[in-house]
Amino acid sequence: MAKRLHIGGLNAATDENSLRGAFTEFGEIVEAKVITDRDTGESRGFGFVSFTEDSSGTAAISARNDSQLDGSRIAVSEAKPRPSGARDRVGP
Repeated sequence: MAKRLHIGGLNAATDENSLRGAFTEFGEIVEAKVITDRDTGESRGFGFVSFTEDSSGTAAISARNDSQLDGSRIAVSEAKPRPSGARDRVGP
């Protein structure tokens, strides 16, 4: 079972390669993604890392939460599922 982590507080210079590199020691990574602004392409300051094994994600949370990455203090937690219909809603 895979575990997906939310990584907050990313430095604007952090890219997907450095994000992946910061978590490879904990296990096999399925995906490392820095979320960017659709219009500017700049980092929104958070991303996600998905591991193939739950235990890898749990170890990564314990070791990397409140640690430094590329000069910024990051917050690492288990990602919460996005509510259905929450994607880019416009209007009431």
